[in-house]
Amino acid sequence: MEAIKLEASPRTVTGKKVKLLRQDGLVPAIMYGKDVKPTAIQLDDRETDKLLSQAGGSTLIDLKIGKKTHKVLFRAVQRDPITLSLIHVDFLQVAMDVVIRTYVPIEFVGEAPAVKNLGAVLVTGQTEVEVEALPSDLVDRITVDLEVLQEMDDSITVGDLFLGKDVKVLTEPEEAVAHLMYQVIEEEEEEVVEELEEMLEEGEPEVVGRAEREEPGEKKEEEQE
Repeated sequence: MEAIKLEASPRTVTGKKVKLLRQDGLVPAIMYGKDVKPTAIQLDDRETDKLLSQAGGSTLIDLKIGKKTHKVLFRAVQRDPITLSLIHVDFLQVAMDVVIRTYVPIEFVGEAPAVKNLGAVLVTGQTEVEVEALPSDLVDRITVDLEVLQEMDDSITVGDLFLGKDVKVLTEPEEAVAHLMYQVIEEEEEEVVEELEEMLEEGEPEVVGRAEREEPGEKKEEEQE
């Protein structure tokens, strides 16, 4: 997988003062890794956000800091809950000869023939798959073609996916990726609703086993007789 490029610069601003960076269109970030001292950095807000829309947790990135380039992966992204603007980004520095664990997102393409021809409902399951591989063997996404779902009993599981001979899939193979369901007929639902409405209009339904209601004093009068 070809790495994509991103430029950063060392960051000296920390703590609450990082708000000033965001006001200037910069995103505070940190780069860390095994046997690597954490490095505080800052990046262009728009460039980083654009890259995030294209890359996932398994996308190899050439992160240039000054004159040195580091191989990294996105590890955590914090956004404002209201504006969704970037608040902070974590990068994991990787060694190209060391196996790592990460998650690869699933991307669905095409249309299931059973949906169009048989009126089936497509249900998706797993949205990502956990894998273990060398950074150079990672793929940025898994493309799943829905065209194979032609009959009602057809399904796609994790075991059906192929990510490369050097990629070990850690997610259980029987986990569902996509399957089909029979569509509930709306007409039947409407009939049930209409029947219930008619029952309510006719009055309160009789409850089996409920004692008859008695007017106050009625029982006493019967006993006296």
